[in-house]
Amino acid sequence: MAQLEQLWKEWKVEGSRKAKDRLLAEYAGLARQTAQRVAVGLPSHVEMGDLVGAGVMGLIRAVETFEPEREIKFETYAVHKIRGAILDELRALDWVPRSVRQKGRSLQRAYSELSGLLGRAPYDDEVAQHLGLTLVEFEDLLTEVAPLTVLSLDEQDGLGDDAPALSDTIADPQASNALAEIEERQLKSMLRDAISALPAKERLVVSMYHFEELNFKEIGRVMGVTESRVCQIHSKAIVKLRARVRLQAKK
Repeated sequence: MAQLEQLWKEWKVEGSRKAKDRLLAEYAGLARQTAQRVAVGLPSHVEMGDLVGAGVMGLIRAVETFEPEREIKFETYAVHKIRGAILDELRALDWVPRSVRQKGRSLQRAYSELSGLLGRAPYDDEVAQHLGLTLVEFEDLLTEVAPLTVLSLDEQDGLGDDAPALSDTIADPQASNALAEIEERQLKSMLRDAISALPAKERLVVSMYHFEELNFKEIGRVMGVTESRVCQIHSKAIVKLRARVRLQAKK
């Protein structure tokens, strides 16, 4: 810890390039770990090397802009910057086919419309009927749009009509703007409420994937189901969360 503090002092106060390089080497694993985390569920044509490269650029920006005197861990700040850089790279790659984006929007609209009409999260058969699908076709749709829902807590990426992404309403971890901090707390509160309202299996998948950082295969082992089934459960949970948070935000 003392060594890291000394490196930050040498870089921020003295401008030592050597100290900066050592800090980058110390935290390089964050770029790969974050890239691997984001890559879960993405199509096979998305190159891990591209994601890691973008993550490294995010790490560099994090080291350059981090202010050690602020009361926040560098790892928290860095992951925010790294993830943002990786998502920027994915947007630039246009990695999701337009047809999948359209299906994602249709699914999100169905959940939002039915949630508003029913005053609760709709059941699978209700959504399927609304979309004119059988339950089997509905489950296939959940699998097909899974790449979108993997990132949907971080950005819209095809699921959210014209509403802003959840991350667009969350302040940068080092931001000191009081209004932004209030909005962040309100969003987190809405998200907690939305998660608590999910059925048990969906709540468990969201918790293990987004908070315990297990991948779909690991979650499948814990739950005794296939990776594909976890993927479907996750897709459904995320679409429900976005619909509920959007409805709460309008109140």
